[in-house]
Amino acid sequence: MTEPVFLQTSRLLLRAWREEDVDPFAEMCADPDVMRYFPEPLSREKSELLISRCRQKQAKHGFSMSPVEAKAGGEFLGFVGLSRPDYVAPLPFDPCVEIGWRLKQSAWGKGYASEAARAWLRFGFETIELEEIVAFTIPENFPSQKVMQRIGMRRDHDGDFLHPSLPRDHPVAPHVLYRLSRDDWRNGSDVGESG
Repeated sequence: MTEPVFLQTSRLLLRAWREEDVDPFAEMCADPDVMRYFPEPLSREKSELLISRCRQKQAKHGFSMSPVEAKAGGEFLGFVGLSRPDYVAPLPFDPCVEIGWRLKQSAWGKGYASEAARAWLRFGFETIELEEIVAFTIPENFPSQKVMQRIGMRRDHDGDFLHPSLPRDHPVAPHVLYRLSRDDWRNGSDVGESG
């Protein structure tokens, strides 16, 4: 089994899943405000299933969406990480590796998503030598799009798509696509904080 990735920044620990993460993760995923850009809030059972899938991806690929913990005090803040999407129907740009994040409300507006995402970009491009990392969300999710822009990703207008896991007429089926190549990341003025 692949050892869990352990990354850190000046303020954050990005670590493997623990049993004590289940309660705060389920609480976060049940929050309608946190989940307003997703099809629906998650039940505890679905949150536990999501953690299980993250652990499986960690074992299979060597990375996954992973917990973010505040170094000061050890508070669970949410998750950030890399993932190989495995929806029933493929994404139009598969195969790919996506970067994503979900933080609880009290962690919003503090730069945590960008800080953790930069550490994951460095891992993706330097450690496992990916050629490209993508991110996607619904058009109305401006907070996530701002994070994508802040970490150097560029909108691919030609890549916008309808999410294959949802009915075509579902309100959150339309998605926008952002991309970042390893070359653009290396040439960017902001390649992230050393961790």
